[in-house]
Amino acid sequence: MPFVNVYYPEGLSNKEELEKVSKSIHHSLIEHFEVPENDYFQMFFPYLSNQFFYDPYYLIERDKKRTENMMHVSITCGPGRTVNQKKNLYQSISKAISNHLNISTTDIFITLNETSAENWSFGQGVAQMVNMMEGKE
Repeated sequence: MPFVNVYYPEGLSNKEELEKVSKSIHHSLIEHFEVPENDYFQMFFPYLSNQFFYDPYYLIERDKKRTENMMHVSITCGPGRTVNQKKNLYQSISKAISNHLNISTTDIFITLNETSAENWSFGQGVAQMVNMMEGKE
């Protein structure tokens, strides 16, 4: 049940590149979080360079720094994954985005927000995940 928002610098990529990034993020979620293939919800938001403020060096290793290509991938999903699953997901997404857009993994910021099943409705005003757990669907 992940919902992914990707914030990227305006002009960084075109529609085809964003579609590749989207598919690679989804593939990473399937591989590392065992998400069903059709559980696919993502939104991409371009931002102007003067609208994202950050420290270029915070927690970055090996004398690297963030650039004007800074991206934020925000994933909201259900709880239950291990720390290793999360670490592997971050690595997989960073490498895939870096490969598709030819940007440094240093510029890829990922956050994971876990929320329980009762906090989701996939439409129709129904708590589908709760109903599935209760055997109502």
